[in-house]
Formats: sequence, C-alpha cells, structure tokens
Amino acid sequence: MNDTTPGIDVRPGSLADAPAILDMLDSAVAWMNARGNTEQWGTTPYSQKTGGVARVQRYTTENAPYIAELDGTPVGAMVLDSGPSPQVPIAPAGEPERYVRLLVSDRQRAGLGIGAALLAHAVEETRRAGVGLLRVDCWAGGGGELVAFYERNGFTTTDRFLSGSWPGQVLARRVD
Repeated sequence: MNDTTPGIDVRPGSLADAPAILDMLDSAVAWMNARGNTEQWGTTPYSQKTGGVARVQRYTTENAPYIAELDGTPVGAMVLDSGPSPQVPIAPAGEPERYVRLLVSDRQRAGLGIGAALLAHAVEETRRAGVGLLRVDCWAGGGGELVAFYERNGFTTTDRFLSGSWPGQVLARRVD
C-alpha cells in the first residue's frame, strides 16, 4: 500500500509483470530521446537491447520487484536488491543495505508521484527488513535532473562514478 500518493497502490511484482516493465522501459527510452537525451539509456528500445529482456526477467525472479498501479493498471516498477549491480563500479556499502536497481514509470502519467510512491515503498521495505541504509545510483549527466529527483525524495549524494563514459551518481538515505 501507499499512503503518500492517493490512488497509487504498490504491490509485489512477478515474472508476469515483465512485459509491462519492458513497455515502460521502451517508452522511457523514446521519451528521453524525444527530449534530446540519447546518453542516459541510449536510443535502442530496452526490449531490443542485447540482454534487456533477460535482465528484466531476472529482476522479476531473482530480486524484489514492486509494481505501482493506478486503478489496477501498472504505471511504475521498482526493483530492490541487497547491493549494487556487479556490472557497475560501485563499492558495497560496508553494512547491510537495500539497493534500488531499477525505477521506471509510465511517462504518459508523469507528474503523478509514481516514482515518489515507489521510493516511499522502498523505504518501508528497507525499514521492515531491519536495514538502515537504502541506496540508489543514477545517471548524473544532463542538467542533473535525475539526481535532483532523488534528493527531493530524501536521498543524499555520496560517490560519483564513471561506467565507461557514462557519468553516475550514488545516493543514500538512512531509514533507521
């Protein structure tokens, strides 16, 4: 459930949600590209990227996926894990943590607080697990809008990193 954004409910996800997540990712790539952002996620639809479908299937079977719904329709997705992806140059926290591996929302419903609702749910899940640290990483390029989004949602910037030429930012939030 979600108490912060009226009308948006958050439920556990499953492999059955993979097609909806892929649709959201594909529309996010198209939306970013239409705004001139081809660096964050590239120009290829996520469902057509090498390994993209398999990654989303792993997210929904090996991690903790959550789906935001509005009137029963999936409008956002988040995946929690116990640490950063081994594919990115981010050091483990050195303490138990929950890590947001994926956060995406339906761009046709932008501005409704879907991402904020999912992050609030991540805080609840982290606290429920008895873990005091929630972290996320994101693209730090462009005008820094994505970093600012996480800061508005209670996260503090920590480490910057480069994955090839892709600039990233790690953010953390204490929940204890």
